[in-house]
Order: sequence, then structure tokens, then C-alpha cells
Amino acid sequence: MDIRIKATNFEMTEDTRGYLDERLDSLEKLLGDDAALTRCEVELGRDAGRPRHGANMWFAEIRILSPGGIPVNARNNAPSVNAAIDDVKEEVERQLGREKKLHIRVLRKTGAAIKNWMKFGH
Repeated sequence: MDIRIKATNFEMTEDTRGYLDERLDSLEKLLGDDAALTRCEVELGRDAGRPRHGANMWFAEIRILSPGGIPVNARNNAPSVNAAIDDVKEEVERQLGREKKLHIRVLRKTGAAIKNWMKFGH
């Protein structure tokens, strides 16, 4: 997976980078065979639109672009950068799971329709 990371309004530490890589590994497993061709864009930072002393001053945003698939976008704010990473990862997992279930359902319905057509076609 091609991972591109952008840090906005803060310096990313090695601890944060390791934490992010650990979370992105689980997303790579969900992508399966398409993982090698997929691009993942991650943006982490301090939210500039809110007061600096507000409760949710960190944000994380993930965009996953896979060939032939629907682009997946998620953004979340949280009190810490690690909490924002966790929240946005869960949202992306939910969206990827929904897309996978939809793909399987379409394949099954198409297969059933072809089988029906072949049965009555003779």
C-alpha cells in the first residue's frame, strides 16, 4: 500500500508514526489482494478552525483510493492525536466492510440470475 502522510501544524514524532503504521496495517489486511495497488493518504494535525484550548483539538483524516473501488474518506476530531487516529480507523474499517459486503451481494445476485437464465433458456 502506498501511504502518504501529511502533518499539519505539528511535528510528527516517531511514537506517533509507529502508532499510525500499526493502525494502518489492519486496514491493509481488509483490502486483501488490492492492497498493493491502493493509495492511502493520511493527514494528522491540530485543528486550526477551533480554539487552541478546546476539547477536540486534534484531527485525523484518511482517504483510501483503490483501483476499481469506491474512494473511502473519513475525518475525525479528538482530544489526542492517538484517539483521533483510532476513531478515523474504525470509520474507515466500517466503510470498507460495507463496500465488501455490497460487492459480495452483487456477485451472488448476478450468479443467481445467470443460473436462472440458463435453467429457463434451454
